[in-house]
Amino acid sequence: MSGFVTWLQHDTAGLLTLAVVSVAVLLLLIIKLKIEPFIALIVVSVLVALAAGVSVADLVGTPIKSSSSLIETGFGGILGHIAPIIGLGTVLGAVMERSGGADVLTTRLLALFGPKGAPLAMGLTGLILGIPVFFDIGVFVVAPLVYVAAKRGGRSLVLYALPMLAGLSMTHAFLPPHPGPVAAAGLLHVSLGWIIIMGLACGIPAWLVAGVWWGSFIGRRVHVEVTDEMLAAEPEHGPAGAGGAAPGGADPIQPNGAAGSAGPSGGTATLARSRPPSLAMINFIVLVPMVLILAATVATITLPATSQLRSVLLFVGTPAIALTIAVLLAMYLLGIRRGMTVTELGEITGESLKPIGMILLVVGAGAFFGAVLRATGVGDALAHSMTAGGLPVIVAGYLISCALRLAQGSATVAIVTTAGILEPVVATGGYSQAQLALIAIAVSAGSIIASHVNDGGFWIVARYFNMSVKDTLKTWTVLETILSVVGFAAAGLLWIVV
Repeated sequence: MSGFVTWLQHDTAGLLTLAVVSVAVLLLLIIKLKIEPFIALIVVSVLVALAAGVSVADLVGTPIKSSSSLIETGFGGILGHIAPIIGLGTVLGAVMERSGGADVLTTRLLALFGPKGAPLAMGLTGLILGIPVFFDIGVFVVAPLVYVAAKRGGRSLVLYALPMLAGLSMTHAFLPPHPGPVAAAGLLHVSLGWIIIMGLACGIPAWLVAGVWWGSFIGRRVHVEVTDEMLAAEPEHGPAGAGGAAPGGADPIQPNGAAGSAGPSGGTATLARSRPPSLAMINFIVLVPMVLILAATVATITLPATSQLRSVLLFVGTPAIALTIAVLLAMYLLGIRRGMTVTELGEITGESLKPIGMILLVVGAGAFFGAVLRATGVGDALAHSMTAGGLPVIVAGYLISCALRLAQGSATVAIVTTAGILEPVVATGGYSQAQLALIAIAVSAGSIIASHVNDGGFWIVARYFNMSVKDTLKTWTVLETILSVVGFAAAGLLWIVV
């Protein structure tokens, strides 16, 4: 028995076996026993630590001092990084949604591109709106406008819906302030500026192929009618209300099935209809945090450490500060200046923040899992085996994320688990920020592959766009797979040159 324990705790093969078994147990707990992922991650992390010989004091601390324990440093380190970013991003999206910004964006783009260009207009709507707004809320808000465009165009609803869905899904998978890329950035220790650069570089081609090309191709082959019931839906609420649950239940911890928010109150809904904001204002607010974060990244590279301008740009370009500025601008320009009361803004903020608790818990538990793997030596064993096998870390990250996504459906669980496994590997790999960003994008790309019946987003798409399971598999599942593969291929090509 002691020989087996020694092999398990110290031999490379034993440590790798421990890693494989831990992931298998994690999937068993989530899929078969239906245990909440954050609880499953904690249970598996503790079991792995004990099996690998980590002392109880190192794992959970003592009654006198626990601040340096694995469980506290694992949770605390990542949450201090991502909690303000996800919270502020959620509030920003909620204020923009309630102000009527989605209606303005869609109608202006439809007018600009005309009837023939309506599918592309819907795609651009998803692309722009998807930056500050969660995937499912974007669907709830924009779906009624897609119905109208499809009815007027007289063609299949699929032709108009898929480009929009591709835009929402791409931004949610590849760009901050969404939970997946923010969590990957925190776990792999890469700046969000580089995530934005690589996310756009990999995500835009993926959106063009999946949303524009595939949407056009399959939209002419799968015909879905727009029913009278769909056209009767209110734009502010969507077919079942922005707070309604899709059949099958949207997974509240995954980007493609995040929990929705309640529909706007009567006052804000009336304001959105009677005094909609301008398109320029919407675009300005969306771009402010991204530009500030990118400016800080550029300043770090190009300006000397003694530069006053560099200090200013680094301050305003810190993600939490940049998003705070954007939220305050949105509250004033889209709310207070247009007659919204402070009380109404407070209600919007409170409602929008309710769903993110589970996201933060899962990410924290995933970081704890990564800390355990690092402390047990599993990460080093994985690094040695990858080096010996000649498998690049970016490929390994993508394949692990794909496997976890296919098995249990949650993109967030796939990302945080994969990043936790890779964190010890990349920590000693000497990778640049650009390379780390590409690894994070590859992990995010793997997390959205082949959305199927175990993904809440699958049922949201099927419900809101009146598709059978078969048609949803033929359209949405293939779209997500193309987004994943093209996004990873773009990351792989950039990996060669950075």
